Amino acid sequence: MKRLKNIGARISGLITDEDGAVTVDWVVLTASLVMLGMASMFIVAGNIPGLTDKISSVVASQPVGS
Repeated sequence: MKRLKNIGARISGLITDEDGAVTVDWVVLTASLVMLGMASMFIVAGNIPGLTDKISSVVASQPVGS
């Protein structure tokens, strides 16, 4: 019976312990920053081919040695 009380005390101690909460917060924040970075990368990478075509046409139309 004493052993069961000891297990109950350990479980209630684990439930009220907040040491791992900071780790969970950091994992969530880091994951959200990574996802935000990936989303912005996909947006920028999708527009690069069109931008390079525009830049190429502007550079090609510039006179050389004027």
